[in-house]
Amino acid sequence: MTVKSGVMVGLALCGALMAGQVLADCVPAPVTGARDFSVCKAWPAYPGLTLKAVSKFTPDPVYGKTGDVGSYDLALSVVSVEGPEPLATYHKPSAFQSDAFALASVEFDTARYKLTPEIRAFGVRVVFKGSSRVNPMDETSLSLYVKDGNTLRPVLDRLVVYGYNGEWDGNCSGERASTLRTIEIGKTSSHGYADLIVKSVTTGTVGKGDPDACDEKTTTGKPVLTTLHYDGKSYVLPKGFKAIE
Repeated sequence: MTVKSGVMVGLALCGALMAGQVLADCVPAPVTGARDFSVCKAWPAYPGLTLKAVSKFTPDPVYGKTGDVGSYDLALSVVSVEGPEPLATYHKPSAFQSDAFALASVEFDTARYKLTPEIRAFGVRVVFKGSSRVNPMDETSLSLYVKDGNTLRPVLDRLVVYGYNGEWDGNCSGERASTLRTIEIGKTSSHGYADLIVKSVTTGTVGKGDPDACDEKTTTGKPVLTTLHYDGKSYVLPKGFKAIE
């Protein structure tokens, strides 16, 4: 084996070990409550960096002795394989309110949210689910964060990327509708940040008749494009685009 080939093999092994270390370190932090959430994910855009989130439940002092009534904080951090101390953090107390419309999951979204040539955001998707079958309600929101020194700064606050609701008898009669939104990075910019092109597609279902003779029709509307502009602090959401607080 030549010196050059030996060096190449060594570099490959080093890279594999580092990748393995990243995966090994991506272990959710332990949580104490059954309703707490903890998640971590390697950040593909920046090898060696890991995203971590912890959301702890605080029961409502009056109505939260049983069930899901209460609030969740949100703690985010970016950590490196090179050291235990986080490179950047974010914390928001009472970030989410939970009741019959309860927090179901917290997930990272590491799609290519390249907002400037130098800045790439990561996303946090939060899923809420309702408890009623005849009045269904599900919602997934997306927030985007950028690293700004040793802090993580939110630049998109809880855009609803999936919403589902309706009112029906649980068998046939009634109406239900869902809206799915996707994001593309626009070619134009506002205050130095790329505009975001949001495509919304709504599907509706109407049912009539008895369960054994149900007349159900589903229609899907044409995609609607909406451009989100950065105002210097965050992207401005039109009415109806922001998640329920």
